[in-house]
Amino acid sequence: MSNQTTMTEFLLLRVSDVRELQILHFVVFLVIYLAALVGNLLIITAVALNHHLHTPLYFFLMNLSILDLGSISVTLPKSMLNSLMNTRLISYSGCVAQVFFFLFLGSADFAVLTIMVYYRYVTICQPLHYERVMNRGACVQMAASAWISGVLFSALHTVSTFSISFCGGNTVDQFFCDVPQLLKLACSNSYLSETRVIFFSVVLLLSWFVLIIVSYGQIFRAVLRIPSKQGRHKAFSTSLPHLTVISLLVFTAFFAYLKPLSSTTSGLDLVVDVFYSMVPPVLNPIIYSMRNKEMKSALRNLILWRLFTKNERSIFL
Repeated sequence: MSNQTTMTEFLLLRVSDVRELQILHFVVFLVIYLAALVGNLLIITAVALNHHLHTPLYFFLMNLSILDLGSISVTLPKSMLNSLMNTRLISYSGCVAQVFFFLFLGSADFAVLTIMVYYRYVTICQPLHYERVMNRGACVQMAASAWISGVLFSALHTVSTFSISFCGGNTVDQFFCDVPQLLKLACSNSYLSETRVIFFSVVLLLSWFVLIIVSYGQIFRAVLRIPSKQGRHKAFSTSLPHLTVISLLVFTAFFAYLKPLSSTTSGLDLVVDVFYSMVPPVLNPIIYSMRNKEMKSALRNLILWRLFTKNERSIFL
């Protein structure tokens, strides 16, 4: 049996020992990060500055963009910096911070996505109750509950994860501090408390997902009763991508956390972590803005306004 050790730092996954491949890894992650950064910042700015977008849908969308931006900023910059500096190190406190903020922002993100499903359900299936249910106070309370539940959920997991004893070295087989990879380093049976927390979280997540599927079943039934073909197409074109992103997030997270622990990391493990940690922050701005006429109009006006003010400044100079 390995002796228990006091961790002061961890070693993250290195893509390759070849310097050229490390630089390539940095460039690829930089492009992905900039895409998420620009897309989400544009949505946040457009919603904040355009009073026509001060509605429940765009309020929730702005919260989603803030969470997405924070989530991808927790993992990618450190991995990029390590590739650039040819190192693998992350401090113990840095690893704790990564786990806490990634779980906090990720769980709050899923909660906001669930609220947006509820918004669609009320809009399509209960339109007469829309004004009462989706008033300003209710929307703020729902958004606040998503953030608070994320903090509580993350605190529970973080405390449980770093209460375990580590005997399996300090090498984390992933490009960020991921809970399943940290559990591989645990002494025998010392991770049972975190396993129970994961089981509880999976049951809770699965319950939410079943609720989402049932809600979408009601939404699709209502959409099919819309007499206009154009109206049905519009409703399906906005609902199906949303359901796809949620399903992708849920199933990849399930795979990552329910897969039996193994001493080795496969390429599939890396792909799964990339999907649930990086794809949603990049895809969400595309799905919720590029397919939305009001958001596209607001973004176009924002870009034109920036160009106009820049030209005006240059003329006076």
